[in-house]
Amino acid sequence: MREIANLAELKALVGQEVAVSDWTTITQEQVNQFAEATGDHQWIHVDPERSRRESPFGAPVAHGFLTLSLLPMMMASAIRMSDVKMGVNYGLNKVRFPAPVPVGSRVRARCKLLTVEDIEGGAQLTWQVTMEREGSDKPVCVAESIARRYT
Repeated sequence: MREIANLAELKALVGQEVAVSDWTTITQEQVNQFAEATGDHQWIHVDPERSRRESPFGAPVAHGFLTLSLLPMMMASAIRMSDVKMGVNYGLNKVRFPAPVPVGSRVRARCKLLTVEDIEGGAQLTWQVTMEREGSDKPVCVAESIARRYT
């Protein structure tokens, strides 16, 4: 985990890969729970037998938005800012899912800090987050994520 003491230290990291998250395994149970929460029950996600037979991926795959929803957890496992009282997700500029995430895969996030802008009470951070799947050369998610930190 990367420890960042204050805003000045953070600003010095603009343009750099700041941290890499822990690996996390995508389970069928997670995929099924996400399907229940979102109403997206497409068979390529929730029907393992049919997915093995008919899917071009040869196995059930995680929803793209499930993959995206792991970003806050991954960022929290990668970076700790000790002077922050509160952090909030502010939005996304760009999101792409270049490759699937088969159930059972391990994924992690690489976090590159693009910008730090002062705002009232804190700073707005823009991160390029590249999620990679273990054993694959192609990323599974690339997102430009905006967060606000308040001190």
